Amino acid sequence: MTDSDLRDLRRAADYQFGDGAGATLFPALDGIEITHTSSGRPRQAHAEDGRLVTYGTDGRYRLGLAGGRRLQESFDAPRHRVVVGDESEPFVREGRNAFAKFVKRADPGLRPGDEALVVHADGDLLAVGRAELPGEGMVDFETGMAVKVRDGADN
Repeated sequence: MTDSDLRDLRRAADYQFGDGAGATLFPALDGIEITHTSSGRPRQAHAEDGRLVTYGTDGRYRLGLAGGRRLQESFDAPRHRVVVGDESEPFVREGRNAFAKFVKRADPGLRPGDEALVVHADGDLLAVGRAELPGEGMVDFETGMAVKVRDGADN
């Protein structure tokens, strides 16, 4: 991976997740393995702690648990977070979806389609996935899926 590749990866992360996300997800060239498609486009980024991101065909990153942990450590709450309580914690940790009626708090800036960190009220990262509802409305909904979970922490 070249300096130019690293700059491109960081730029895309900063655009999608906000300033500083690129340096958080991709701190240096060393220790990050990038797989590519046959056309040369990045596919996945892995580090020692696991999969950071998958690069979607739409040009957006899909977070892995390792990438979610890095963002959680870097950004203060409530940024990118959907907070659930004890009743849904074991299910979400197993990789099941987070439903709106169990959401305690959510980043009001989340939009449907955004990557989300599903965390327990005590701060533990339970899963990463895609927001299905706007963050400002997740707490108000009594039914419906709040986050389509991609990776649970126990998977």
